Amino acid sequence: MYQKYHNHKSRFRNETFDSKLERDRYLFLQSCEKKGIISDLRKQVWFTLIDNQYKTAVQHLKTKDKEVQVLVEQKCSYVADFVYKVTLTGETVVEDTKGLKTPDYILKRKMMLFFHHIEIREIKTPAEPI
Repeated sequence: MYQKYHNHKSRFRNETFDSKLERDRYLFLQSCEKKGIISDLRKQVWFTLIDNQYKTAVQHLKTKDKEVQVLVEQKCSYVADFVYKVTLTGETVVEDTKGLKTPDYILKRKMMLFFHHIEIREIKTPAEPI
């Protein structure tokens, strides 16, 4: 199967990862969690950047007209590869394993910082220090 950005899906213990780097980083973070370096490790965490956009429209019924909300644009979201807390500082870290920074990702990274004040930590190797 052709992969859009030359990454290869990887499986480990009935879990599927988008790349080998993501899988290996998850295993590294799990070992850090067992050692107490981090806590509350979560993967594939959704952040809403822009909510659904609606407009009011008139729906004509048999006996009356009714105002209804019609979806104009669906919400825009960012999915972080990993989110965890650093035990020593209590800091929450949002990580993304990156091979290729697409224009879509760069825009969402900027929106995460602007709307949520969250700076995404980009990981290039599995064992990057916490």
